[in-house]
Amino acid sequence: MRVLRAGVVGAGTMGGEIAQVIASAGVPVVLKDIEQSVVDAGLEKAGQVTGAQLEGLVEKEKLTQKEADAQAEEVVGRITGATDYAGFGEVDFVIEAVPERRPVKQSVMAELDAVCPGHAILASNTSSLSITEMAEATGRPGKVVGFHFFYPASTMRLIEVIEGEDTSEDTLQAASNFAGRLRKTAIRCGDAPGFVVNRILNSAISEIWKVTDGEGLDVQEVDRVIQESRAAPVGPFYLTDLLGLDTVLHVAEHLHDSYGDRFYVSSAMQKLVADGNLGKKTGKGFYEHGSPQREQAVPANEDLPDSLAERMSLKTLVEACLVLEDGESSAKDIEIGMMMGAGILPGPFTRADGQGLDTLLESLERARSEWGESFEPPLILRRLVAQGRLGKESGQGFFAYPIPDEGQTRETIALETCGSARLGRVRTDGDPRGDVGIVWLDRAPANPLSPQVIAELGDLWAEVDGNLRAVIFASSTIFTFSAGADIKKFTRMSPAEVRELIDAAHALMRAMERSSTVTIAAVNSLAFGGGCELAMACDIRLAAQSASFGQPEINLGIIPGFGGTQRLPRLVGAAKALEMNLLGDPIGAYEALELGLANKVVPDHELFDTALSWAHGLAGRAPLAVQQIKRVSAAGDLDEGVEAEKQGFAAVFESEDAKEGVGAFLGKRQAEFKGT
Repeated sequence: MRVLRAGVVGAGTMGGEIAQVIASAGVPVVLKDIEQSVVDAGLEKAGQVTGAQLEGLVEKEKLTQKEADAQAEEVVGRITGATDYAGFGEVDFVIEAVPERRPVKQSVMAELDAVCPGHAILASNTSSLSITEMAEATGRPGKVVGFHFFYPASTMRLIEVIEGEDTSEDTLQAASNFAGRLRKTAIRCGDAPGFVVNRILNSAISEIWKVTDGEGLDVQEVDRVIQESRAAPVGPFYLTDLLGLDTVLHVAEHLHDSYGDRFYVSSAMQKLVADGNLGKKTGKGFYEHGSPQREQAVPANEDLPDSLAERMSLKTLVEACLVLEDGESSAKDIEIGMMMGAGILPGPFTRADGQGLDTLLESLERARSEWGESFEPPLILRRLVAQGRLGKESGQGFFAYPIPDEGQTRETIALETCGSARLGRVRTDGDPRGDVGIVWLDRAPANPLSPQVIAELGDLWAEVDGNLRAVIFASSTIFTFSAGADIKKFTRMSPAEVRELIDAAHALMRAMERSSTVTIAAVNSLAFGGGCELAMACDIRLAAQSASFGQPEINLGIIPGFGGTQRLPRLVGAAKALEMNLLGDPIGAYEALELGLANKVVPDHELFDTALSWAHGLAGRAPLAVQQIKRVSAAGDLDEGVEAEKQGFAAVFESEDAKEGVGAFLGKRQAEFKGT
């Protein structure tokens, strides 16, 4: 679904910023509240944020002041203030951002259900309340979804997309796509209290609250120790002051009621809230003008327990594992959520993989005996250690890591064969490389398919073609499988160089399709543009549950150039392929499975093992029979179609619209196509 017009209900600080984010993405938006003064304040907030953003571009000399003024007027002009629902009959996507009280939100949802078009998605910006319960107030529960921005919405890049019991897959994907259009990163999570980031962060911080209350520690010193240890980017007490003690207390009590004693509620915070000291917004909280507000505080120079940072880090890992075990989110989305929403770098799973899962298991067993049942080692951690998946050093923990063969690390890719113990069996003909190999796309964070990548892949394929029985294409980063062509490199290439690149890419992919070597794409994340086309050229596509596929070239004013107009219809059907290529919207892993674009969907942390299992199974098939099955299956008019696509790509790539589309993408602005 394409969002042409949006609505925001609740014009407070958060609502005003959300409206500004939507307007900055080029989407007209109605901002409503019950009082005109509140609406005016929301509009003023949107103007202030826009002005500050553009001022930064002027200082960097990316815009002139005149251009900035014009853009500011254009952005703010897309926001219409209202005190009634008159403009909501035309919205496609509406976000409620009213106070975090269930009856208030349910009432607003019921009102929106009555005034918005039947196709419109009703989204809630709640940070902890049940989406399912809000949906019950409407007659369209399949179109109700959580859409949780983090404060400040104008700068925080994360949005939690929350699935209620009845939320449809189409709604979830539309919400994720809209988040992408807003230049945000969406993570999906289930409708459990606290969702992902607030649940994990509150669990970890509550451990610090517990120790501080119990031992009468100085909050400023506690914050300093936590920050300096890098357990968190901001001390928990200062963060609480920034967010508002009343807000944090409300969430903390809700999580304690939901999950029990592993979520401790600070008695000091309860007293401050009762006294009306709510943090930065009232001038007093745990801090006042940089000084802690605590009775009987330990002197600032007294040593604090050495275990503070460890307790917070271990509790973060435990809760992250429990979210994963509960099936509320994927390993990748949990990791990204904690990085982008809580500023914990690296995220809990990557950090654990780096430390060694066996070491952390021992630490948690000790912590449980010393500090209580809240540190019980999670089942997923025990299972990974039992499997020998001990983290980065072993090549796999929560995530998979390359262990390339000696001399097989190139600048953008790497090859791993039977030189790695995890690939197991040795070939019967004595070849030391074994049957199975892994080609690692290794140019984080986007793994773009630049001319160099295509050249290195071509050279590598010449080495493994027919020599290995099965090859897995995998990504060394959790953020993408491959985000597609390297647009910046494309802009520096001549038409002749572009045609040469297209020819090389097609030669590689057709060679893969005709080979006796079976190819498997282990799609762990985004597979867009050329990344999706590389996956489609593989014989098997295995997808992590958080993976997505898309051909977004139309947004740049060009067409797919690596086979997207030819292989996609053969996999998903002509009508769906035409839709995907014309709209440029991505689809999720489960829709890809339903359409035939993916062969299997598995949990993120099981993708690599699943790919290895498939590779070993396929490597045992008769090579000549494999080759003939592949060649016959890939016969027909594919070569003619590829030639037509090459010509079409060349014609479009040299157009003015293509220059405008690519320029707009690089300049992070809306493209204006003229058909020339």
